[in-house]
Amino acid sequence: MVNRNLIRTYDIADEEFEQYLAEAGAAEPEAIQWGGEEIGINQIVKGKVVRVEGDRVVVDVGYKSEGVIPLSEWDEQPEPGQQLKVLIEDLEDVSGAYDDESGMIALSKRKAEKIQAWMKVMETVHEGDVVTGQVTRKIKGGLLVDIGVNVFLPASQVDIRRPHDIGDYIGRTIQCLVLKIDESRRNIVVSRRALIEAERAEKKEQLLATLEVGQVRKGTVKNIADFGAFVDLGGIDGLLHITDMSWGRIGHPSQMVSIDQEIEVMVLHIDREKEKIALGLKQLTPSPWENIEEKYPVGSIVKGEVVNVMSYGAFVKLEEGIEGLVHISEMSWTKRINHPSELVQIGDEINVVVLGINKEKQEISLGMKQTQENPWDRVADRYPPGTVVTGTVRNLTNYGAFIEIEEGIDGLLHVSDMSWTRKISHPSEIVEKGQEITCKVLSVDQQRRRIALGLKQLEEDPWANEIPNRYQAGQVVTGVVTKITNFGVFVGLENGLEGLLHISELADHKVENPEEIVKVGDEIEVKILRVDQEERKIGLSRKRVEWAEETQSQQSEAATETRATSPSAPAVELKGGVGSDTGPLIKPQSSAPEEAKEPEQAD
Repeated sequence: MVNRNLIRTYDIADEEFEQYLAEAGAAEPEAIQWGGEEIGINQIVKGKVVRVEGDRVVVDVGYKSEGVIPLSEWDEQPEPGQQLKVLIEDLEDVSGAYDDESGMIALSKRKAEKIQAWMKVMETVHEGDVVTGQVTRKIKGGLLVDIGVNVFLPASQVDIRRPHDIGDYIGRTIQCLVLKIDESRRNIVVSRRALIEAERAEKKEQLLATLEVGQVRKGTVKNIADFGAFVDLGGIDGLLHITDMSWGRIGHPSQMVSIDQEIEVMVLHIDREKEKIALGLKQLTPSPWENIEEKYPVGSIVKGEVVNVMSYGAFVKLEEGIEGLVHISEMSWTKRINHPSELVQIGDEINVVVLGINKEKQEISLGMKQTQENPWDRVADRYPPGTVVTGTVRNLTNYGAFIEIEEGIDGLLHVSDMSWTRKISHPSEIVEKGQEITCKVLSVDQQRRRIALGLKQLEEDPWANEIPNRYQAGQVVTGVVTKITNFGVFVGLENGLEGLLHISELADHKVENPEEIVKVGDEIEVKILRVDQEERKIGLSRKRVEWAEETQSQQSEAATETRATSPSAPAVELKGGVGSDTGPLIKPQSSAPEEAKEPEQAD
């Protein structure tokens, strides 16, 4: 019987073995009665060629009936009287009755030869022996190898790593280890992989005993992956990582090595416990980083080739194995760069300045902008305070607008420097993106690379003379409600100039909510309480306008009563005059005595 536990030990799939058994199996010998005599089916007997009839050969095997063999089993035409051994396969019943002697015996010369060869092999071959044979053909599940008889080599046992196509082995002479012999079914299972593993185990033990870090060894490339190549050192594989193949940049290990290539490598690391070996190829040549500071001193200008472009910068090759990074921030003094590809492409040759070297990490920092003059070095000379410049609004923020006055040079126009009189909440109230605008340079901070611009400074400050002359305490003016807050109302007077009407000055009674009295957009009369030049504020009152109106009304009524009770009163309105000695005939009254004592109202 077949020892299936042994078969599974060598990872042979059951379907592989069953397929071979189906093809290579042989029936057991048996005896049947034929014409009164016993004939041994599946037995080998001696025979003699009697004659050739068409496509078959008649052979006398010593029974009452003769036997027949297909002529195709001969390579050359058989001659009558030729002696040979044949296998009794079956009985051909011509008459329809087994006891009739009119039938013939079916024979096979070829099968008899195979069985004889099998018996000869069995005398010399045993389980565990190493046999040599030629691969004859491919069958489902493996290969047939001729060692005198065909033996089965499962696909999983062809090599340590299963080949892409086992058919490539057809015609090759190989050595295999005999795994199992099944005499009853006349089949042998062999393994080339088991033999290789046994040989490698022995070589591995010898190799590990002599292997040392720093040694240079010859090996054969057995497999290539994206991260490196496996090199057979003769009993054990070592990993040649892609980073240890070349001092320069490579995209894939196949650029450096190929399968079955013999190469020299240096042993970099040995893990004897895990039987792992790290190998190096580039270490066979001197490192270009050894005298890096002498070749590329900091501050020197060198030429290089752009080999890679990332979102954060560009890698520049200075020589084979030496690459430096130009960070995106080191590409231009003035241009706003979203991606390095806006300035450089792979393959470009550019000049760079060496900014720094980290020999330990094998890193070089490079700069492109340092090869050109920094325009900020002359900004203070070109734009001294007071200079009037014209630029384009590039960006708006909550606190102001950035104005580009030349490529890469921006100035900030703060909201507080946009208008002398208006209270601006957002710069979009004055300017818009893309607009061309003229401003005055207020200050230049060359160290921090900042320029302060002003728009209102192009005109004279109206708070110096114009506003104090136009608006004075006690004056009644008309304005429009622009904004309502919980502490009062802002009233627009003219050209963005606003005054504050405090909630306490809205009406004689206490006001909780200003919107109960006025609405935004209402046109109202207000009285100016004060004009503060230093704080640039105007205080207003609405209730005092009503006080003045009441006072004027009372004076008018008093004058009417006087004229009605005096019979000598003239019929026309009296006007003041000046006498020769005694002064005015009618002494003018103060329009509103109370107003002189008005309390100051805070904004």
